[in-house]
Amino acid sequence: MKKRILITGSNGLLGQKLVDLLTQQPEVELIATARGANRLPQSDRYSYQPMDITDRQQVLDVIGETKPDVVIHTAAMTNVDQCESEKDACWAQNVKAVEYLVEACRINDSFLLHVSTDFIFDGAAGPYTEEAEANPISFYGWSKYAAEKAVIHSGIRWAIARTVLVYGIAHDMSRSNIILWVKKSLEDGKTIKVVTDQWRTPTLAEDLALGCWLIADQKAEGIYNISGKDFLNPYEMAIKTADYFNLDKSLITQADSSTFSQPAKRPPRTGFVLDKPRRVLGYEPKSFEEGIAVLAAQI
Repeated sequence: MKKRILITGSNGLLGQKLVDLLTQQPEVELIATARGANRLPQSDRYSYQPMDITDRQQVLDVIGETKPDVVIHTAAMTNVDQCESEKDACWAQNVKAVEYLVEACRINDSFLLHVSTDFIFDGAAGPYTEEAEANPISFYGWSKYAAEKAVIHSGIRWAIARTVLVYGIAHDMSRSNIILWVKKSLEDGKTIKVVTDQWRTPTLAEDLALGCWLIADQKAEGIYNISGKDFLNPYEMAIKTADYFNLDKSLITQADSSTFSQPAKRPPRTGFVLDKPRRVLGYEPKSFEEGIAVLAAQI
């Protein structure tokens, strides 16, 4: 039985990793969509359709034509500070777009997997389980929480994959991440300041893609925490990166987040408990060190 899976945001980091993973599954017929042109290597293993998720008619048309069994929604406006200053654009991309996808999935009886974030929490009491109370402290967090509500109350078959601080390497190397930033800074002999008072369970993009595939494959309904398993602050991540690449750790200095002025508030302590995805999906993420090794092989 072929499974038709449509993904949004296929040019993004998670989208790219999903295309890589799903084109290796013989039973999957993959439709990749993103705004504008396809930026991924061409392949006969998937088809590409341009789709702007903020254009309701386009969403209805593309999903109506392709009739996917599952829609994996990865596209979003994720720059937390930009969301704070461009609230209308953030709401259009993170909330209205989800409403259009819900409508299209309802019409075509598609299962919707929506990717969400730890930023729906205030960070007072992480790591969090799937049942924890949301309390966003940034506009980005509010937009993602509103999108979750739209999915949960949609009446369609749905799942939500929440994730934390995703890192990985895109095909075009267009996005940096903490590992690449630390590696380059230390190689250039630069001193860097890294915060010690924010805690996360950083997630390898390949692991997040795998978690999404496990949910989509099983059409496992409900909310799932799909993140890394190591509870770390950025300073610890930087030290582990320096250790892996044998770089000079003395260039890494500790700081607290009050030394950085950012428009949007960051939750201090998030991270996820992974008991449910392990039990229900058989999800097992790599350690942070294993994640660094995956990246190192791709540089």
